[in-house]
Amino acid sequence: MTKTPKGDDFAASAAIRLKRLGARYRRRRGELDAIIGASKLNEECGVFGVIGTPDAAALTALGLHALQHRGQEAAGIASFDGHHFHNERHLGLVSDNFSDAATLHRLKGSAAIGHTRYSTQGDTVLRNVQPMYADLDRGGIAVAHNGNLTNARKLKSELVQRGCIFQSTSDSELFLQLTARSHQLSMVDRLIDCLKQVEGAFALVVLTKDALIGVRDPVGIRPLILGDLNGSAILASESCALDLIGAKFVRDIRPGEVVICRANGEVESRQVFPPHSPARPCIFELIYFARPNSIVDGKSVYQLRKKLGMRLATEAPCEADMVSPIPDSGVPAAIGFAQASGLPFEQALIRSHFVGRTFIEPE
Repeated sequence: MTKTPKGDDFAASAAIRLKRLGARYRRRRGELDAIIGASKLNEECGVFGVIGTPDAAALTALGLHALQHRGQEAAGIASFDGHHFHNERHLGLVSDNFSDAATLHRLKGSAAIGHTRYSTQGDTVLRNVQPMYADLDRGGIAVAHNGNLTNARKLKSELVQRGCIFQSTSDSELFLQLTARSHQLSMVDRLIDCLKQVEGAFALVVLTKDALIGVRDPVGIRPLILGDLNGSAILASESCALDLIGAKFVRDIRPGEVVICRANGEVESRQVFPPHSPARPCIFELIYFARPNSIVDGKSVYQLRKKLGMRLATEAPCEADMVSPIPDSGVPAAIGFAQASGLPFEQALIRSHFVGRTFIEPE
């Protein structure tokens, strides 16, 4: 049996793997807008975090690559080595910036968080790239955010009038500013105090000197899951990030829940906001955005898309010679429609697989 490399060997192995995966990914970019047009949707990013392993940065880089479909503008990783925080943020793809073993070695520590950016607010410039970091009186804090705050403009205006200085134009910086101004004693309680002031969609991974923290908004608009790798807790936007590194899926983070993960493997749960019934997850995640091999809110993305196609055949039957999908997200739905209607499934449109998701490329 081949042993999994550790420490420096694992970082070097991860770097080599990212170079190979990145080359494959770059070959798949460039022509998709010729098929579906260059639509610009603005609400997605990918987040990942792990604690309790010496390979935290390398695992985070691999996890972010698995979430690359959620954001192609920029990527960043922050780590903590027990004494100091380290932060690397770059414009471009994960594999373009974290496939060098020297870069991963600079991100020392047994805990790390990462972010792939697809901007909701703020220009595509380095100061808006996450994770965002700040030194507070209770220690450092790094934040990676997927979502969009609907009261960001109001909050920022109030904070600027009180003398706060913002270093970015991203709404995500509000989590740092509001946490810094809280009068609560612990960093977790300060973060919770912050969460009670924001409105909108947010799935967060937060790194402090003591813990890795995961947060999901009260109605569960953005996805966030808990995983495990040999006793090390993992947080990620989608389960496909766990598959790439050989981790196991534990459960979804509940809407309104805060989970505090420790280096010793302990995971504490706090239901900060009362559960909303029913939850209101973004339907776009299941219809289009999430990878088909992911599990989102307990549902197989592939199977749900297939069932939607079957439902469509029942509700809107039609006379046709065949069923053909708009590749690739439409394939499972077309299969379901074909099976339910008895029509043949044919690939009338062939998408080049040397193409990526150009609709999320920056202007």
